[in-house]
Amino acid sequence: MKIESIVENITINIDGQDVDVPKGINIIEAVKMAGKGKEVPHYCYHPKLSIAGNCRMCMVEMGMPMRDRTTGEAILEEDGSPKIGWMPKPTIGCATNASPGMHIRTHSDMVKESRNGVTEFLLINHPLDCPICDQAGECRLQEFSAEHGRGYSRFIEDKNVKPKRTRLGPRVTLDDERCILCSRCVRFSKEIANDDVLGFVDRGTYSTLTCYPGKELAHNYSLNTVDICPVGALTSTDFRFKMRVWFLKRTHSICTESSIGANTEIWSREGKIYRITPRRNDEVNDTWMTDSGRDLFKPIESEDRLTHYTIEGVHTTCDEAAASVVKLIQAGDVALVGSAHSSVEEQFFYKQIADRSGAKVSLVSHQGEGDGLLLSEDRSPNLRGALVTGLITDLPEASLETLACEINSGAVKTIFAVNEDLTELGISKEALAKVNVIYVGTHANATSEVASVVLPSLSVFEKDGTFINQSFRLQRFKAAVPGPRGIEPDYTVLEKIAAPLSQEKPASLTIDLVWERMAPKILQFDDSFRWRSLPDDGVELNASAFLDLDFVETKNLKYDPAAFKEAHAAPVEA
Repeated sequence: MKIESIVENITINIDGQDVDVPKGINIIEAVKMAGKGKEVPHYCYHPKLSIAGNCRMCMVEMGMPMRDRTTGEAILEEDGSPKIGWMPKPTIGCATNASPGMHIRTHSDMVKESRNGVTEFLLINHPLDCPICDQAGECRLQEFSAEHGRGYSRFIEDKNVKPKRTRLGPRVTLDDERCILCSRCVRFSKEIANDDVLGFVDRGTYSTLTCYPGKELAHNYSLNTVDICPVGALTSTDFRFKMRVWFLKRTHSICTESSIGANTEIWSREGKIYRITPRRNDEVNDTWMTDSGRDLFKPIESEDRLTHYTIEGVHTTCDEAAASVVKLIQAGDVALVGSAHSSVEEQFFYKQIADRSGAKVSLVSHQGEGDGLLLSEDRSPNLRGALVTGLITDLPEASLETLACEINSGAVKTIFAVNEDLTELGISKEALAKVNVIYVGTHANATSEVASVVLPSLSVFEKDGTFINQSFRLQRFKAAVPGPRGIEPDYTVLEKIAAPLSQEKPASLTIDLVWERMAPKILQFDDSFRWRSLPDDGVELNASAFLDLDFVETKNLKYDPAAFKEAHAAPVEA
């Protein structure tokens, strides 16, 4: 349930076109609303940061309808239209808010000349690094120089020389010659990351970006400064010189580091991931993400990755492994240890397997310290998915000590473990030796080593699916790279297990067919929900059935537990 705020709209005129915009919006954002492709060029402005007005690139011509000073009546042109009094000089669009009747020109001769002049000044001391610069292909200075620059240089003096390859922190490298002093990084560190570590020293053309004495850019959001840098001054030390961005494929995904569910983009080429960057979603993460979340793709190429289906340690086919799992489950006394890292689709199938086998379901909570921004206390991406699908009805425990007692008493003969190393959750290797273990996961661990059947699974980067975040927002992610050869999608493998348990023949599934089957069976879903038609910013589900649960998350960037409960509480009937 989304609470809509009431916003007053006003009408302004942009390049001769009347446009309805929210009152108080600045001119840069207003122009974006005037039509697809319209933009006021800018460097220092960022929609999630304070206004600085440093770059002066967003110059526009502004005017207001003229009125008679004596009578207050509008002065009209000969054709009856209002006469516009234009300001003698251009104004910056970032710091000018729209007001009723305002007229804006974004392509007048005055505006074009202003932008040409600003561009020329920015390029005076800028190095000709485009052929070797990491920002090439996504550089605003490069784009605007081509569009608004003179095309030639009138500067014959020597350029200033500034520090290059400066280490600002463990993940960020600075090339100060490229810096245009927009101050985005300074404002981000102070206003968003709450670590006032960056600033400018010296004056004029000698101004240099640096860290304050005794400090470095080491907070867990430092790489966001690289994302918002409009030029190639701030670069990712990890990604530096590895790949040109125009060779990379961009895929929408979701960060699995915590229940925040930050929206991300996976940048890959020929089956290899090179970097992860945040994707804007004003309801979830604005335009930011953690540095630690950007490294989550690296383990998919590790040596302990599971790449073969096995039965008693012997390689086999997916069909044979699934058939072996069915036999173990049909023998009875099964416990299923699910995972809040599984997708909604996978949890739906685990729910079916549990219902058809009578298995007792356990889930383990993974918690850590939150930072009040984009790292929550719940370190799993889909705990809400387990609740919505009915896989669990209460919050998970911190360990599996109860299950360990049931193993020792002989009440459990088979454990179906998903993405969990049971030896770290209160079940010893000696206890596991007493039961049959079925393991589903991406990487080998102590549990997979003793498992009777191992079913390798795909990582979030290799499959399609959905997660439900802390705000019960259903969000879609897409496969960015292929998984290990021969490994089938998890829902395909689970169908081969679930179907025989109800004496059915496994169906050949796609993500769309899974949703046709799943959507009508989940109360919080609309029957018309389909994976491909889900909006990029997600769908907020009705969470009223779960408000009594004491979730561990505290207030962070987009989530306030008290406000969330109040907004989703069912209305009280009189």
